[in-house]
Amino acid sequence: MLSMLGLIGGLILLIVLTIRGMSLFIATPLCALVVALTGGLPLLPPLADEAGTDLATRYMAGFSKFVADWFLMFLLGALFGKLMEDSGAADSVSRAVTRRIGVKHAAFAVVGACAVLTYGGVSLFVVAFSVYPLAVALFREADLPRRFIPAALAFGSVTFTMTSAGSPEIQNWIPIKYLGTTHLAAWEVSLIVALLMMALGGWWLAWMLKRAKARGEHFEARAGDPSSERIDLPHPLLALAPLVVVLGVSFALHEAYGTSALIVALLGGCFATGAMSKRFRDAGKALGDGSIGALIAIGNTAAVVGFGAVAKATPAFATMVDAVTHIPGNGLLAASIAVAVIAGMTGSASGGQAIALPLLAPHFLAQGVNPEALHRVVAIGSGSLDSLPHNGYVVTTIRAICGETHKDAYAAVAALTVIVPLVGLIVAIVLLSMGLGL
Repeated sequence: MLSMLGLIGGLILLIVLTIRGMSLFIATPLCALVVALTGGLPLLPPLADEAGTDLATRYMAGFSKFVADWFLMFLLGALFGKLMEDSGAADSVSRAVTRRIGVKHAAFAVVGACAVLTYGGVSLFVVAFSVYPLAVALFREADLPRRFIPAALAFGSVTFTMTSAGSPEIQNWIPIKYLGTTHLAAWEVSLIVALLMMALGGWWLAWMLKRAKARGEHFEARAGDPSSERIDLPHPLLALAPLVVVLGVSFALHEAYGTSALIVALLGGCFATGAMSKRFRDAGKALGDGSIGALIAIGNTAAVVGFGAVAKATPAFATMVDAVTHIPGNGLLAASIAVAVIAGMTGSASGGQAIALPLLAPHFLAQGVNPEALHRVVAIGSGSLDSLPHNGYVVTTIRAICGETHKDAYAAVAALTVIVPLVGLIVAIVLLSMGLGL
């Protein structure tokens, strides 16, 4: 009982501290300490049990593994975004877009850019880095409150694209290993749900922006923003070329090289941006700022992963996982609830799947649950409660990339990345339970 109270209390405390703006380098070890003390985990390696489990080792193992796995992608993504900004490419594309579709649709241009890159295989974190300079330019042109930029980036990246059939993102591929399906599992229902999420989220984003404008909110420029008065901008087609390179290379090499394809793609994008070298204002400063931004972003995310690693080592976590993976009733509903809850606890959609599926897959397949239906509800469910305030992507996008606070930006992010996917999940369960597309 004490371990369970500590786990829930530590998670709630982390969410509260995150929303209040405390540094995650302080908040996550502090909350992990609460979880460890109540869960009976030794605090230091010399005090570790026979299994070698202790707070310091578990936290740093989770932290360092994430950095080792993702640092190059974070670094290259940040550099690419900064080069696009400094060269004027982001500003050029934004002006062309606003001329074509009008300033009233500027936010949806950001959503569309994220969706294309995400469905093209670019990592979610890198998409945020890459599109942010474009988003700033578009929101400035349209005079939209910049606190909605994180919501636009997240909506285009982690909702109707990340968990849809055909998506190359890992959240759509993990179930294949356990269910023997393909990345196109239940594609008919997936398409319906994706269109529903796109329409509902698009309407909600437009409504929130309209309300904010009616209250007198406008775009507020910051000292670090690229100049909006530049006249030496590259041609829009030339400015768009680096993004096309990243998307094309990532898509072409994803099957053969996995996440390593992203390293090649981002390098190609950086070199393509470098072709506009005569347009750079201060390439050295852009590279320096990008490097620092990458370190802050990956550090924030790794800190949350470290907390999750400690939480997973407690008896309460094992008890909770066992409880949610044995929910009686409709197999699709039970599986989606289990994955969503575990994803929310760990702050990770892929983490929720990786923990739940080894237990869920044999159990529900033995009951005769259709594997394609199970694949799709697990994928969609993992992309719902994972986006609570302590989620690594959410923290990185709001704080490190966009420079906003949870207080200002998270409500819109939650509406589009928690509530909208939950609506999509309910619809998917109903349609698949009716046998549609199976």
